Amino acid sequence: MGSTSEGKTLRIGVDVGGTNTDGVILDPLRTSEPDKGIIAWHKAPTTPDPSAGINDAIVAMFKSAGVDPGRVASVTIGTTHFVNAVVERDMARLSRVAVLRLCGPFSQHTLPCVDWPADMRELILGHHALLKGGLEVDGHLISDIDEAQIRNECSIIREKGIRSVVVNGIFSPIDEVEQQEERAAELVRAEIPGCDVICSKEVANLGFLERENAAILNASILAFARKTIRSFQDPIRRLGLHCPVFISQNDGTILSGAMAAKLPIRTFSSGPTNSMRGAAYLVNNEVEQEVMVVDIGGTTTDVGLLLANGFPRQQAAYSDLSGIRMNFSCPDVKSIGLGGGSIVRDSEAFTIGPDSVGYKITTEALVFGGTTLTATDCAVLLDEKLDIGKRELAKGAINDEGLAKFQALVKYKLEKIIDTMKTSPEDLPVLLVGGGAVIAPDQLKGASKVLKPKWSGVANAIGAAIARVGVVIDTVESTESKSSSELLEKISKDALEKAIAAGASKSTNKIAEMETFPLPYIANKSRFIVRAAGDFDYTRTDLPDAVVDVTESQKELETDRFEGFLSDSGKNSTSTAKVTEDVDIKSYKPKVRNRTWYINETDLYWISIGCYILGTGGGGSPHSAMIRIREMLRRGEVIRVVSPADLPDDAAVGCGGGAGSPTVGIEKLAGDEMLQAQEALFKACGERASHMIAVEIGGHNGLQSMLLGSSSNLNVPAIDGDWMGRAYPTKWQTTPVVYGERPNIFAPVAMADGNGNIVVIPSATSDFHVERMCRAALSEMGSQVGTADAPVSGAECKRWVVENTISQSWRIGRAVAKARRSNQIGNVAETILAECGGAEGGKVLWKGKIVGVNRTLRTGHVYGELIIEGADVIESENEARDSTNGRFQGLLKIPFKNENIAAIKMSRSTIDGKTCDEDGEVLGLVPDLISVIDAHNGEAIGTPEYRYGLLVVVLGITASDHWTSERGIEIGGPRGFNMEHLTYRPLGKFVKPMSVIDEFDVSE
Repeated sequence: MGSTSEGKTLRIGVDVGGTNTDGVILDPLRTSEPDKGIIAWHKAPTTPDPSAGINDAIVAMFKSAGVDPGRVASVTIGTTHFVNAVVERDMARLSRVAVLRLCGPFSQHTLPCVDWPADMRELILGHHALLKGGLEVDGHLISDIDEAQIRNECSIIREKGIRSVVVNGIFSPIDEVEQQEERAAELVRAEIPGCDVICSKEVANLGFLERENAAILNASILAFARKTIRSFQDPIRRLGLHCPVFISQNDGTILSGAMAAKLPIRTFSSGPTNSMRGAAYLVNNEVEQEVMVVDIGGTTTDVGLLLANGFPRQQAAYSDLSGIRMNFSCPDVKSIGLGGGSIVRDSEAFTIGPDSVGYKITTEALVFGGTTLTATDCAVLLDEKLDIGKRELAKGAINDEGLAKFQALVKYKLEKIIDTMKTSPEDLPVLLVGGGAVIAPDQLKGASKVLKPKWSGVANAIGAAIARVGVVIDTVESTESKSSSELLEKISKDALEKAIAAGASKSTNKIAEMETFPLPYIANKSRFIVRAAGDFDYTRTDLPDAVVDVTESQKELETDRFEGFLSDSGKNSTSTAKVTEDVDIKSYKPKVRNRTWYINETDLYWISIGCYILGTGGGGSPHSAMIRIREMLRRGEVIRVVSPADLPDDAAVGCGGGAGSPTVGIEKLAGDEMLQAQEALFKACGERASHMIAVEIGGHNGLQSMLLGSSSNLNVPAIDGDWMGRAYPTKWQTTPVVYGERPNIFAPVAMADGNGNIVVIPSATSDFHVERMCRAALSEMGSQVGTADAPVSGAECKRWVVENTISQSWRIGRAVAKARRSNQIGNVAETILAECGGAEGGKVLWKGKIVGVNRTLRTGHVYGELIIEGADVIESENEARDSTNGRFQGLLKIPFKNENIAAIKMSRSTIDGKTCDEDGEVLGLVPDLISVIDAHNGEAIGTPEYRYGLLVVVLGITASDHWTSERGIEIGGPRGFNMEHLTYRPLGKFVKPMSVIDEFDVSE
């Protein structure tokens, strides 16, 4: 097919995979034609030198279609090379990294790579230092950077021979004035000429530890990425193409080659996204509804959901790569071991995969003259129209009964994974793509239609060719002088302008997503996230050819290091085993001696899972506190938990924890503020605590009694209980206040911000006033403090405490771990409830998909509503279909004030011809616990993490009997949240949590 129009209009897409290199040439002006504008396509095995493979693909396509190279507007390349380097732990492709934190006195207990698998940490982390610097959330300085400090660390880094450096500052993503990371980076470049310096704010957004993790991984592959991307660009130059070379990134948009060489981590999950978008393009789908894309390769089947906005559904707030937690989102893709090369065994137990001949299919499959029966062989025998290999070579290898089993099992596996990924019971269009799509049937349950479009084998390359130009702005702004809607309008305008500047066409550029998060306990501050995207403007002539600039010293660093990386990759890899304690959950027993429970890592992990579920959406994630305590245990520190029943009446039971905004908590990791508050309180009241109790078991504070009581801190036992039995937003919503035996419980109180500022309130007229004064001071102390409350007597504690809640958290966490280990996540909700009293102690209130979230800020608290549409959330391929799905139809509303308040089923009515959703049956209400958990893994989802598309289960757990008295309901029930129009009716009967100490004690 020859050239028929003038000008640069053609787009080339190339996908360089581990097995095949695919290519397409596409004319966006001809997308409505029957050939979808696809002028040429190519598929060939990936070459050890990717440059040769790209060159061969483009040359072959030019030759077959008679394309004039002068008409090519852009080349976009998708690749798995960078993520493979990390997954394979390949020393030949990963560099050692130094980390400089600008953090002042904070984050000292959660060091760089602390939550990494040990082998990855040893491989990559070469040096770290905690330095002066960092900002508060309002932009004020924690401290300025110290240039002498930075220069001193640079001399150490030079001596260690490290050439990749990460600079990470607290709240750096909103630092537009001080420019601390940028200033520190310039100092490093001056001291270590030619080194790679990555500012964390360039890599990811708010979330200090997760952003740092992403920046370290990014820095570790920079040298390899530069060389690889230059190898991608070489054939473009050799072929005389004068156009930009782009690299596709995770969200379906493009990076310039130069930017991808700086931020290769943004390409890690581009493959599934390209596949999804390419598949939708092939069927002329206008992306007006959700579309399921099933990409069947040689070894695995990857399934993802393309949303109506044209972007793939994303994973939850955090993503995980090789055991490393990061905070940039990736496509939510599920994989099963089914592909064209899957090995078929027709024995007593008929199986397909998960093992596969992979890229060797052309030599090992029967139809190609090999000796292994594969899924492709079976597909060829079943369909005479398939022109793959020689059918006669496979005849007799499997009988008709075996072929029938093959068809049924493939159909079952695909239907199961599709069912898992669906977000509503309704059928959806299913697009089958990939070289292995030939093994799939033409009809599938749950699919409104099954399409196998032409050119589906190169959908990844098509997705790369049509990748859009996009930008994301994630910022914190003041709402004091401008409304949220005004700020959102301005940020959206900025995002649109930035997208156009990056190459998006004005006609297609639009806002794809926008979210607003009011920040609790912070006056007039909100977080805004806006995404703009548009098609590439192929008429642009002002976009320069992408060139990766490299200094001489960087070239020297790369010399010979990555030669033959494809053929040799993995030869020098370290073990991929994740260093974890392998526990037999069924037989595991915690260490309880003489009525004292000695906490270990397994206990801690389970307790942290349970704490977040008991947080009912609030309390903040316990993750950072769990990591800190885990490191203490690894250093040999001792943490003891005792039963409240064993307390002497004259014991002095202290209380302490954190208070503030969860947004600040994920960025400004703890220093010594809680201990400083305890010391200030001891001086004020003259009494030291003999035991510690948590103010709330829900969320981050659920672990603080153990942290404060550890042998290296106060060295006192923690009480197996707390003052709430859950999480509540205010200090007066606690059981000591419910009992009302004193006019004031929580004064004296001390607060410390960890940066030298301490407030002590010696007395107050009521606990309500204590709360108001603390909140007022909180906003002036960085919106995050450690608090310490005056000790109460052992006798008072025994009357007021919600008993055995650390035990309850442990049991809930164990239930989640057990469900994961046995692949029974679909029943995790029921497993959790069994640990909370069974049918009497709670119930599953709802299962479905989040379809709406709105938030507003009032008096320092985030109020909002979560809307969940009933849906099938079954998870495992091995489970029977969820027979309860019919119960969850329609919409559920969960209003929240930091924590979830109620679960209200919406009723649908027609008013003046319009369909309206109104409040209907109340399924659950405070003080009972209403928890939202992720249907995919059983983890709690906090109110800051609510977002569209997540599949969730809503649990109702009965409140402690301390809360069901008349005064308890008044304080902790609907009236305590200004929802007097609702009437509390218990979910069930409270069942006292079973004590771990009572069950497992061994007297010596």
